[in-house]
Amino acid sequence: MISPIQTAYLPFSSLCINLTTRSAISASTIAKKTPSLATYNGSKPRISHAAATCLSKGKSFSFIEKRKVFEAVNILGLIKGTKVPKEYIVISAHYDHEGIKYGKIYNGADDNASGISALFAFAEYFKKFPPKHSVILAAFDGEELGLKGSEYFVKNSIISSNDIILNMNMDMISRSDKKELYLVGVSENKKLKDLIINSRQSSVIKLVSGHDGEDNLDNWTYSSDHANFYKKGIPFLYFGVEDHKDYHQPTDDFENIHPNFYQNAVVAIITVFNALDNMEL
Repeated sequence: MISPIQTAYLPFSSLCINLTTRSAISASTIAKKTPSLATYNGSKPRISHAAATCLSKGKSFSFIEKRKVFEAVNILGLIKGTKVPKEYIVISAHYDHEGIKYGKIYNGADDNASGISALFAFAEYFKKFPPKHSVILAAFDGEELGLKGSEYFVKNSIISSNDIILNMNMDMISRSDKKELYLVGVSENKKLKDLIINSRQSSVIKLVSGHDGEDNLDNWTYSSDHANFYKKGIPFLYFGVEDHKDYHQPTDDFENIHPNFYQNAVVAIITVFNALDNMEL
């Protein structure tokens, strides 16, 4: 498990190995499960070295929480868009968790190694099928301490917030007894709402819009890193599942995720991304 607070540069490959290699999903598996994703613009894509390479960079910062000073780092990867390189979609997941409490290790398999592994699935997928828009893959630190990593990113990004057209945030996406993956952020955006309504639903999971303050469910608008993009006026989509008995417990381990659901959840999220990447946001 990676410590919630990191003070040194850490490449994407190290994050993948340390968090959960067993739950990582390959681009080839995704392409097999969704044949429509196996082509890009109807033909095999030409991939330049720059477009296909995910560049990782650690961005360190500090913050104070409960009278303690924490040193933290966000890990960012950039994939230049092939058609609209000056417009950016940020795909994010937080990699910190609860650490060690009372002598017990809180591994956080669902919260949020599942989101981080999906981030790697995106990186691998983009090497074969580069996006039209530029994409920033963001592994945020300090989420459990108040969304600190995404707050720092939004306030200090070298890219203007006007050029970030969307945040897609993944936090807890690997298990659901009801086979439901919630999608938050569509209620205020007609384009996004129409996209989800018209999207092809998986037979294995159900993509459900909700938890956005317009139903009787808990409002998740401010529940994870997408909140800081929302506060900045940047549209967001948040993918997540309902809380379960292992939420923020030392039992949130790999053995308790639902592999078939998880794999199809990542496929569904990438499918949504491709639909968004092909429309004018």
